[in-house]
Amino acid sequence: MKDLIEEKRYFLKDYIKLETDFSQTDQNRGIAPPPIEKPFLKGSKRINLPKPHQWKDIGDCSLIYAIANRKSCRKYSQKPLEIEELAYLLWATQGVRKQLKSAVLRTVPSAGNRHSFETYLCILNVNGLDGGIYRYLPLEHELLFEFSEQNLREKISIAAMGQFFAGTAAVVFVWTAIPYRTEWRYSIAAHKVIAIDAGHVCQNLYLACEAIGAGTCAIAAYNQELMDRLIRVDGNEEFVIYLAPVGKVHLLL
Repeated sequence: MKDLIEEKRYFLKDYIKLETDFSQTDQNRGIAPPPIEKPFLKGSKRINLPKPHQWKDIGDCSLIYAIANRKSCRKYSQKPLEIEELAYLLWATQGVRKQLKSAVLRTVPSAGNRHSFETYLCILNVNGLDGGIYRYLPLEHELLFEFSEQNLREKISIAAMGQFFAGTAAVVFVWTAIPYRTEWRYSIAAHKVIAIDAGHVCQNLYLACEAIGAGTCAIAAYNQELMDRLIRVDGNEEFVIYLAPVGKVHLLL
């Protein structure tokens, strides 16, 4: 039995070596890390978001309540989201808690603190915001207006493979992955942890929705080419990895 254990131990050790040689990662080769936020042009249209101390109308609920009542929601009322509520959801899913000299601490965990995601928003019914595609800037806690898109409700529903409830939401969160942010540290081992990290982000969205009387439903079944084209990312260096419509839920009387 002892010999068998030793044999397995050496097999796993060799397997891990073959899988990922961390000594050859770009980090260990002395290459500078990629930026933690996509750059944007000076003069771009940006919208300041209310910060946590300015959230006056955000509902409150206990963590126990949020976990116990969290569920996927596919039916939304026509009531719009308020911009304060959207700011809260963005902060809960990708917000910055603290900026250090060599790192940025966010509200969600990420392997090696690499945070490979960008958050795009298909704005459909948010008070104070024109419809269109926006991107969240976590370092600035701002929205960057990307572009307008005709028939956005229909296009997001079609790209979601006919899951038409997506087009009835107030906003659709669309997360893209920029793999190199994590590959820089973990090489091909990054691909597993990026998928795990996406789950952390979306679970925070589910729980945060409970505090504002909203609902969401994670969507992983979508047409990759159509979604990448809709958000206008290249599909290689950056691609859609997950989406989640959000809207106010119908209250039972």
